[in-house]
Amino acid sequence: MAQLSDYLAPAELQKISNLQVLARLVVEGFISGLHRSPHKGLSVEFAQHRQYVQGDEIRRLDWKVFAKTDRLYVREYEEETNLRCTLLLDLSGSMAYGGEKAVAKHQYALRLAAALAYLLLQQRDSVGLVTFDTAIRRYIPPRSSTRHLRVLLEELGTAEPGGETDLARVLRDLVPRLHRRGLIVLLSDCFGDVKALTSALAQFRSARHEVLVFHILDRDEVDFPFREWTRFESIEQAEAFRMIDPAQFREAYLANLKRFQEELVAGCRKHRVDLVPMVTDQPYAEALSQYLTRRLSRPK
Repeated sequence: MAQLSDYLAPAELQKISNLQVLARLVVEGFISGLHRSPHKGLSVEFAQHRQYVQGDEIRRLDWKVFAKTDRLYVREYEEETNLRCTLLLDLSGSMAYGGEKAVAKHQYALRLAAALAYLLLQQRDSVGLVTFDTAIRRYIPPRSSTRHLRVLLEELGTAEPGGETDLARVLRDLVPRLHRRGLIVLLSDCFGDVKALTSALAQFRSARHEVLVFHILDRDEVDFPFREWTRFESIEQAEAFRMIDPAQFREAYLANLKRFQEELVAGCRKHRVDLVPMVTDQPYAEALSQYLTRRLSRPK
């Protein structure tokens, strides 16, 4: 049975445990609080205290508890569980690649997904999961109970890369299934037609979702460090290519990669999609902590 420790080492968990994922746009929920909501006028029921972290509103501090304990605590309410996040996990064949010095991209994505699910459920938001390759494999609707983490981890434990994918088509098929507005998080190498991909992401934005893309690449894909004659194979189509001299292709490859990255950045910026480049040789907890810290500091 899957455990949180299968994905998050204690040191990694410590790096992210005090961070909070805040929705920067209006999301559908029950009451304004930690996340802004379009619904007003509902009752607010106290749930528990939580230790104060930098960025919390001072007016929510419980001064009576401070007088007794000399520690700062924030009052939390049931209706603050108003963020709905859906994690979209790319399990296409290209995600299976892993260089000699790093984990495979899909393993990196699994750990990111586990970390995000843990964080969101810790702050009592709801989290769902979609896995896909050539088509949608599994859709687990968002839930906010602590028991739901085990459901997500069990699914992640069986998630292995499959065949090729038309990423844009899969995303377009998902749009009508996600009815309530929330946070959509895509974990993928984003390989494919960039214009079609960003157009599909724009459909989520038109449906009033906030969209976050963790663009995951291996260091080999970024630097193309190959120097000796090498045989390259297609992971998605199982086609073996002849031995080649990388020196003949390195310049063209890096130029194509740069063009691909620039198109992806421009497309995401155009449609107000948050794009986060990640390389698998960087510890994922460190990369996630850096991004979420920057996100917390942005003006809302």
